[in-house]
Amino acid sequence: IELMQVDYDTLFSVLRTEKEIEVLINPFITAYLNDAMEQLEGQIAAAKVAMARLSSPQLYYVLSGNDFTLDINNPAEPKILCMGNNPQKIGIYGAVLSLYVTRLVKLVNQKGRQKSSLVFDEFPTIYLNNMDSLIATARSNKVATTLGVQDFSQLRKDYGKEQADVIMNITGNIISGQATGDTAKQLSERFGKIMQDRSSYSINSSDTSISRSKQLEAAIPPSKIASLSSGEFVGMVADNPDQKIELKAFHCQILNNHAALKKEQEAYKEIPAFRKLDNAIIQRNYLQIRQDVQDLVQAQMAMMLNDPALKHLVIRK
Repeated sequence: IELMQVDYDTLFSVLRTEKEIEVLINPFITAYLNDAMEQLEGQIAAAKVAMARLSSPQLYYVLSGNDFTLDINNPAEPKILCMGNNPQKIGIYGAVLSLYVTRLVKLVNQKGRQKSSLVFDEFPTIYLNNMDSLIATARSNKVATTLGVQDFSQLRKDYGKEQADVIMNITGNIISGQATGDTAKQLSERFGKIMQDRSSYSINSSDTSISRSKQLEAAIPPSKIASLSSGEFVGMVADNPDQKIELKAFHCQILNNHAALKKEQEAYKEIPAFRKLDNAIIQRNYLQIRQDVQDLVQAQMAMMLNDPALKHLVIRK
């Protein structure tokens, strides 16, 4: 974030020393050297505006720490990681959470690790690329993935129709409470149809006749899904070859002891503070990071100017 605030001459000169990204930044350097400033500013300004929203003392403090690693299913150091978003700043914190989750997934989805679970509540509030690949491959690495969404249309809005459809269809287990519209229709189609008994009555002045038949109809119709009460759920689960489940589709109600739950909630204790912070510490860390970046850039430029092998990489306009 701070590196983007450096002037173009210095920024491009420093970045050119990194061979791994030299090809990536070459179009920007070419546009700069050829005075295609409108094109360059248009490309960089979009990134600057988006990244500038992340420049805050609080975020810098969190992102600069080195308290633990993200390999939560490491057999030697297993961890429980809990991250939360702020509904008022979803656009800002969502990007940071997506960064953490993307890195975490790469570390977790490996062979020889402990069994683990990745649970994403309000999943559309973050963006995780190739989520379908994670669901498809993580099972073989003993990683269970759970996604919580309010409605399927919400997933389509934030991930696009194609990606949302793949995520919806690739999941082996699905559980839903009350849902309406397309979500209810898709769930009903997923649960399939079953043969159901039908009876029809015909009454006239002389007698009454009853006709019985069987018809193939939706096991759980959309109207039923749309009218589920609180605590009622419908769903379908997958089984294993050695653990067969005869009744995979279900419609049930969770029985809770509300008095016991209320008593338990009243006994909750506040989570103890991990460390005590004040604004002065956070602000000092923020200013230190900004200064560190400036010092790093100046040191790199000085080294390049004094090294004949790197001096030709310095850009001056």
